[in-house]
Amino acid sequence: MKIAELARRAGVATSAVRFYEEVGVLPAGRRLPNGYRDYADDDLARLRLVLALRRLGLTPADAGRLAALCIEGGEIHDDLMPLIVDQRAAIERQRADLDRLDSELTDLETTINAAGRATRAGGRAGGRAVAAEPIRVLFVCTGNSARSQMAEALLAEFGGPAFQVLSAGSEPRPIDPDTVAVLAEIGIDWSQAVSKSVMSFGGRTFDYVITVCDRARRTCPTFPGDHNSIHWGLDDPAEAVGSPPERLAAYRRTRVEIAARVRPFVELARRAGSR
Repeated sequence: MKIAELARRAGVATSAVRFYEEVGVLPAGRRLPNGYRDYADDDLARLRLVLALRRLGLTPADAGRLAALCIEGGEIHDDLMPLIVDQRAAIERQRADLDRLDSELTDLETTINAAGRATRAGGRAGGRAVAAEPIRVLFVCTGNSARSQMAEALLAEFGGPAFQVLSAGSEPRPIDPDTVAVLAEIGIDWSQAVSKSVMSFGGRTFDYVITVCDRARRTCPTFPGDHNSIHWGLDDPAEAVGSPPERLAAYRRTRVEIAARVRPFVELARRAGSR
């Protein structure tokens, strides 16, 4: 086959084939009497293997070396298997990042919808003049020890006096010291905060009630009353395992994820309240 067909069947440009030949990764195709290069199926197999190894992150030289070992015979396990393991780990990290991004987009969508409902409600007779008083927000989870506490602290920090923020739990337990620690890292002193029961707010009204349990919402309560409900799917950092530094890192990730949701919520809720 000619170089154009080789490149087409491998899914690359002819310039890529020439590059791999020039750097010694691929043997040059034999020349026909008319001067054209001629390639066999073995050349295509080698090129495809090189491209696969390049996708694993290998340099052209390493890809060519391992491809030669695969085709010509030799011990390749010690060289290739660690690379495959590393690439699988990288794929898992990318998958986790995509899952988190999907969660953030889903939660942003519910936030936008809730802000839209608040805008429409404010325009009706009897609607609250949100712009004249703070926007009332309650964060709810199970223990009120980590996620909802972080959300309360971050919204109070980012939203300022435009928001009146509280948090509560269906089964409150003492605030996790790691919650206080990761908030202190960004300059928020949460050392005097206490956990609260959602039942203590049964007679209060809120503009937004935001649950921050995980996606399954297995233990998150529903809150009665007239309000805009939002759910932010967040993993519980208290379930993280490992050394103290590894557990603290889980709390930092949760703080970052909550901040990514709180910042757009502040702007959306303000705009909804000003219309």
